[in-house]
Amino acid sequence: MERARRLASRAILKRLVNETKQSSNGQMSCRSPVLYTPSRYVSSLSPFGSKCYSRSDLLGGRNVPNSFGSQQVRSISVEALKSSDTFPRRHNSATPEEQVKMAESCGFDSLDSLIDATVPKAIRIDSMKFSKFDEGLTESQMIEHMKMLETKNKIFKSFIGMGYYNTHVPPVILRNIMENPAWYTQYTPYQAEISQGRLESLLNFQTMITDLTGLPMSNASLLDEGTAAAEAMAMCNNILKGKKKTFIIANNCHPQTIDICKTRADGFDLKVVTADLKDIDYSSGDVCGVLVQYPGTEGEVLDYGEFIKNAHAHGVKVVMATDLLALTVLKPPGELGADIVVGSAQRFGVPMGYGGPHAAFLATSQEYKRMMPGRIIGVSVDSSGKPALRMAMQTREQHIRRDKATSNICTAQALLANMAAMYAVYHGPEGLKAIAQRVHGLAGVFASGLKRLGTVEVQGLPFFDTVKVTCADAHSIADAAYRSEINLRVLDAKTITVSFDETTTLEDVDKLFKVFSGGKPVSFTAASLASEVETAIPSGLERQSPYLTHSIFNMYHTEHELLRYIHRLQSKDLSLCHSMIPLGSCTMKLNATAEMMPVTWPGFTDIHPFAPQEQAQGYQVLIHKHLFT
Repeated sequence: MERARRLASRAILKRLVNETKQSSNGQMSCRSPVLYTPSRYVSSLSPFGSKCYSRSDLLGGRNVPNSFGSQQVRSISVEALKSSDTFPRRHNSATPEEQVKMAESCGFDSLDSLIDATVPKAIRIDSMKFSKFDEGLTESQMIEHMKMLETKNKIFKSFIGMGYYNTHVPPVILRNIMENPAWYTQYTPYQAEISQGRLESLLNFQTMITDLTGLPMSNASLLDEGTAAAEAMAMCNNILKGKKKTFIIANNCHPQTIDICKTRADGFDLKVVTADLKDIDYSSGDVCGVLVQYPGTEGEVLDYGEFIKNAHAHGVKVVMATDLLALTVLKPPGELGADIVVGSAQRFGVPMGYGGPHAAFLATSQEYKRMMPGRIIGVSVDSSGKPALRMAMQTREQHIRRDKATSNICTAQALLANMAAMYAVYHGPEGLKAIAQRVHGLAGVFASGLKRLGTVEVQGLPFFDTVKVTCADAHSIADAAYRSEINLRVLDAKTITVSFDETTTLEDVDKLFKVFSGGKPVSFTAASLASEVETAIPSGLERQSPYLTHSIFNMYHTEHELLRYIHRLQSKDLSLCHSMIPLGSCTMKLNATAEMMPVTWPGFTDIHPFAPQEQAQGYQVLIHKHLFT
């Protein structure tokens, strides 16, 4: 800014000198009005008054009054001393003159008169004042403010689970999709001819979901796991034409999923009942569907084969909430007989972000495809007969079917679905399975170590990534973990669960052993136990069927290969990189780059949504003191 001011001052002085040189001795020197036309690009110094002065007046010894009457050669306005990296200057491209022209083309002399004629006075407020930031922040000020908020968040190692896991975002995906306006400003692909790249990526997402769930139809995608479960509940109601109004949720589902379903049920006039799996009863004849979790929220891996057969015998549809990483090693829900499968793709390379956003999914059979929510990408042909992609079955969509729609694609998290799809493309089937086996192996080593310590009791049920522990004082152990900057999930006074993820290391497991040892010395390490640990998954639930067999998931496993694939897809699409996008306003094309930057900072991305609030004070300030004041 200092350099800019010096350059501006030098230019003004040079202009004045040139003007005086062009004038003869004693002649009047008047500034050209063209030179003083206000600019939206450079803050101007306050101009002199309109009076002309002689060369001797300007340079020879006479003080020239400015427009305010003081005896100075020139004055600097306060506005000229303020930072110029303001949001309006960089992001509102229409000048005041251009705004007037646009208003005049609509038959009004100003933007204010256009608004007066358009917006009824009855719904207007007198003024809009914010208690904070009423004048707004410049881009640099906003970045500094967000850095301050980030430092208020404390990043502890999370073992909370509950459907949210830390993950390694591949740098090639972070830089070339998440932070790339050619991907994050694309519009939802209504117009297939300018969307072939993102349509292919979303088709990859669908293929990933159908392969892992074992069901033939999937969408791309939904808002999060809880709302996906609520959409599945609505599907069960629609499948039975609203004739049965009870929906049962097993209490081994994630608590946030249960809460969301209860809230959404009111709108469908449905009764939600939660029950233990062994106590679920269909004898009322009024049950349209049942929701179960696989693996369960406390980690258990159960064989639902007989449970599903019993539900079907009573005419009840079965919804299964699941985990994509677990399905690389577990028998898929489709093979167990589930009718609808839902879940989140978060742990496929999308940060936790204090709860979102994340792409969810819903898979089902061909029979129910017309009742599915979310966008569905289909393979078609173009005008010349070549293979092409398009959105299929758009008659389900809100923009066409209005209040009778079963889908609203504007809430479908396309960017996050693309990230998850590219994560699967990058790792491929063998890479995903290796991650799953490592996560499961670390959980097994931890369980084995706890048994050797003898200070707590490990649950006897099979598990994938979450170990349930019974102890004398759960809160005491959680406090010890907290002092080591570790977060555990406390179920009750005597029960804890510990969930492992892609980012967990052997050193993390050793730290957990110290936490659970009760102050006693630990005579072993996680590495020393590894060779003794066997899989905790029953042979009958081990996955045998192949997945991600399409060539697209078996080609791009190095960074340069995936980089080229990503850029090949983006070159087929229209985004803000190419032009303004006339359709809609619900994507991130409206966000300034400075606003997008904090989204990928670790202090915001790596916090679990159920971490203690004192660890998320930056988020608390952002939510409670900025958004609602």
